Amino acid sequence: MSRIDDGVGAGVVRGDGAQERGPFADRSIGSIIAESRNLNAEQVEQVLRYQRDHGVRFGEAAVALGLASSDDVLFALSQQFHYPYAPGENRVGSPELVTLNAPFGYQAESFRAIRSQLMMRVYNDERARTAIAVVSPDSGDGKTFFAANIAATLAQLGGRTLLIDADMRGPRQHEVFGIENKSGLSGILSGRSESKVIQQVAGIPSLFVLPVGITPPNPLELVERPAFGLLIRELIGKFDHVIVDTPAAVYGSDCAVIAARCGAGLIIARRNSARVDALHEMLSDLSNATMNVVGVVINDL
Repeated sequence: MSRIDDGVGAGVVRGDGAQERGPFADRSIGSIIAESRNLNAEQVEQVLRYQRDHGVRFGEAAVALGLASSDDVLFALSQQFHYPYAPGENRVGSPELVTLNAPFGYQAESFRAIRSQLMMRVYNDERARTAIAVVSPDSGDGKTFFAANIAATLAQLGGRTLLIDADMRGPRQHEVFGIENKSGLSGILSGRSESKVIQQVAGIPSLFVLPVGITPPNPLELVERPAFGLLIRELIGKFDHVIVDTPAAVYGSDCAVIAARCGAGLIIARRNSARVDALHEMLSDLSNATMNVVGVVINDL
């Protein structure tokens, strides 16, 4: 665990990217742990004595004495640095959401490294704002897993982030985030009057999801309609980051059409599984479209 000084002030990032003061603002890690674990004065003194005798931090001392868990320490750190974290029984959605449920692990760190690349290549002042379509040659490449986690990681920066599930052949984002799927993208593109189609993820004020809704019989026709491009342009203007999950290329040309409407595509391929010829074909198809191929991610998570 990183040794981070106690006593650093923090707040909660609002959906508009500004900070508002949270219940643990300007509090030490020790005081946060003591309050969240309901430690009495005698127990706090016991921890402080162990801390002095062994030259460790309050959290480490509390864990060593069995008065707190590692989850408690991580929660306290997340509160100080206004970093979304769901400890223990409060896990967000599916275990697949490693960037929310285990934000200090190596998998989450891998997503943060990719986020840094995206911020430099896509989300900078020199480029026109675009959405990013997450595409893959075949099913099982981890595209939905990647789209969910990269969206969550972008939201952790504080900017309003929207994840669109445009995989109208096998939608899963509503399952990953544990949200309703009664209405969504398919209804909008079909011209139906839909309400509350964009849902905020509980506990993450800057992360929103637009699910598929009813799975349609004509997914390719829906994304080929002008309405889809108009919708993407409208949402790009309302959110700081827009990530779009797509069907695998093996199911048809939906992903190429969606990526072209988004303006940027990021290819996901699974290590030791993806066929080189399929990957080259996808790169060629996307490069020929009027869009920016951001890069290729080899998934071994």
